[in-house]
Amino acid sequence: MPPPAPAWLLLITNLPGPNATLRMRIWRALKAAGAGLLRDGAYLLPNGERSRQVLEEQGTDIKAAGGQVQVLSFDAESTEQNAELVALFDRTADYAEAIERLDALKGELAKLREPEARQRLAAIAREVTAITVRDFFPGEPRKQMEGALTDAEMALNARFAPDEPHPAHRRIQPRDRKDYRGRTWATRERLWIDRAASAWLIRRFIDPKAKFLWLKRVKDCPKSAVGFDFDGAEFTHVDSKVHHLDVGGIPIAEGPGFATIMAGARSLQPDDDALLKAMTPVLDSLYAGYADANRKG
Repeated sequence: MPPPAPAWLLLITNLPGPNATLRMRIWRALKAAGAGLLRDGAYLLPNGERSRQVLEEQGTDIKAAGGQVQVLSFDAESTEQNAELVALFDRTADYAEAIERLDALKGELAKLREPEARQRLAAIAREVTAITVRDFFPGEPRKQMEGALTDAEMALNARFAPDEPHPAHRRIQPRDRKDYRGRTWATRERLWIDRAASAWLIRRFIDPKAKFLWLKRVKDCPKSAVGFDFDGAEFTHVDSKVHHLDVGGIPIAEGPGFATIMAGARSLQPDDDALLKAMTPVLDSLYAGYADANRKG
């Protein structure tokens, strides 16, 4: 069995002359990658393929400009030294700032319109994603931030998309698609993400001629209709399956941006039929983008 790889990678640089532009570009790239600064010209990252790629890319640029570069791998000499190196990557302050911004957003929801609220949440979520990418040693601060982000998303949904269903706890039974062709499908009016996406999926993959009823009250759902995305419906949320934007769950990077698009479309369209029509090409494009990425992968 080969010995374990060293724990750390160190980039040592000597840039030529007063090249402020190059220095700033290198510094920004390494900061975005989460590198720790030991001293001027010495940058540290936990060992790994991505870390080595980042350091070697910057080294290539430095050499091209006439500078000198060394990338070294090493282990700390003691537990105490290793702890000091790990401390360079503490993201507690970054998470605390994000939580403060989320708390401020929740406090202002009553006076915000939905598109603005969604845009602000999306901006914070993007920053949080950037922090988590460079959080090599996640701990309790990250859990607190994830909880705060979920709370903020739920607060927005409670304000602008109330009555979202609770996740059901049951087994998902296989269904025969032919039993759901030419049907009338019913869900709550004033569509939000899951209902719009579900209606798109129904027409795209299950029932191209589906008719939809947008219900003011779910108890008025006809027995002949196939209910979806409300408590007690034939099809609704199950455990933590793909419903982060409505009722919480595992965050995804694209979520806040899509929520902003959905909020804007909902503010522009006069009714749910028009909203579904407007969102269909958006969902078609999103699906095509993921399909292309999967084929290339």
